[in-house]
Amino acid sequence: MQTIESLKRKIKSTEDLLSVVKTMKALAAVSIRQYQKAVESLTDYNSTVDMGLQVVLKKQAEQAFFTGTMPMNRLGAIIFGSDQGLCGQLNAQISSFALEEMDKLGAAMESRTVLIVGERVRDIIEDAGQSHCECLTNPGSITGITPMVQETLMIIEDWHFSQQIDYIFLFYNKYISGSNFVPHMLRLLPVDKEWFERLQRKKWESRTLPMFTLERDALFISLLREYLFISLYRAFAESLASENASRLASMQSAEKNISERLEEIYLQFHRQRQMNITEELLDIVAGYEVLL
Repeated sequence: MQTIESLKRKIKSTEDLLSVVKTMKALAAVSIRQYQKAVESLTDYNSTVDMGLQVVLKKQAEQAFFTGTMPMNRLGAIIFGSDQGLCGQLNAQISSFALEEMDKLGAAMESRTVLIVGERVRDIIEDAGQSHCECLTNPGSITGITPMVQETLMIIEDWHFSQQIDYIFLFYNKYISGSNFVPHMLRLLPVDKEWFERLQRKKWESRTLPMFTLERDALFISLLREYLFISLYRAFAESLASENASRLASMQSAEKNISERLEEIYLQFHRQRQMNITEELLDIVAGYEVLL
């Protein structure tokens, strides 16, 4: 049977653990909101890029920008996970989703080049037999996303020109609300031709289209670079929001379990304390009777 002192130590350590879990829960909730705002801030930026592309496409025949469908001889994939633990099944879910989708695309493992964001995803992907994996660490805050996007764009450029990889896909968890998120796939390159066609057909809000002085092809390429930047930035922010959402769910479950365990220990403590008090009273009564 445990002593009063041992139960007090157990209560103290459990309360300390509960305090840590509550702190991590609060940090996860704050982080989710920060990354949500980062995604929301892209809305106006994205709208401006869309309008720029709409103007260029309306002033140029569609065929000038497309050369037909390219065969998928090689595939590049960027998979977003986490470097830290305590985030449930997030890494396992996005890993299995990415592998399944790449199989559906018909790309053999030896024809894939994979960039992984997050060490914990790398282990799962490599255990599944996927080679040719590079790895980047996740940014630790919103301010770290932009440098990581720029580094990723340089890797994509190297894939395209040095390794002749024309098809590039993003796999990341897309944040929904609360502690909910879903795996998501986006074809980054080549850009969706139907999207361009919709922009080209879309009615311009004013009577006349804006004029531009930059050479048309150069402007088009610049706008495409902005589109790539927005897509990658959103993938980083959504993935980080989802990571914290998963961590929030894990911390909520841990908090519930620790609170229940703490109640059990308190019950044991009070029961043991009552037994000790009862024994002391019985000893006093027995001693009193002996003196009589």
